[in-house]
Amino acid sequence: MDIGTKVRAIRNRKKITIAQMCEGTGLSKGFISNVENNNTSPSISTLQTIATFLDVPLPYLLLEKNQHMNVVRKEERTTTTFNGLTIEHLTSRGGLRTMIVEVPPGGSIGKPHAHEGEECHLVIQGKILAEQGEDSFLLEEGDSFSWNASVPHYVKNISDEKAIVLISVYSDTELRDVF
Repeated sequence: MDIGTKVRAIRNRKKITIAQMCEGTGLSKGFISNVENNNTSPSISTLQTIATFLDVPLPYLLLEKNQHMNVVRKEERTTTTFNGLTIEHLTSRGGLRTMIVEVPPGGSIGKPHAHEGEECHLVIQGKILAEQGEDSFLLEEGDSFSWNASVPHYVKNISDEKAIVLISVYSDTELRDVF
């Protein structure tokens, strides 16, 4: 973990001197220097003291670099096609994938299918039919639904205009069979 570098960066960004940090935390200058240079691993209690002084949540100090916020600019998004659907990938990080899916009139995700994880859908435009097991719902703009994706499910555009659906899929394992 690179906690010390993060502590130093936050302290510098907030224009806090080491002397001010020592006074506010009760920690010695040498100890803070060792923390910031990653020469020592402070206890959770000490990290909480530092986090409180810096006014950041303790878990933020414990995040690995690849766990920090991930920004995907509109012009950097990738777009793919699948079964006549246009899928704009908003993010694909860890176990969470979020995408905007354009479904042409009469278009669908194909046959009912299942995969590991959970899905949440928000209908941005159009009318869709969502089916899972014995459940069947007609959904319109502004409606949302979620389901356990391990049960076979199906989504179809039932209107004469394209439908646009925001979909988030979460799984503990890498998803290969979803769009």
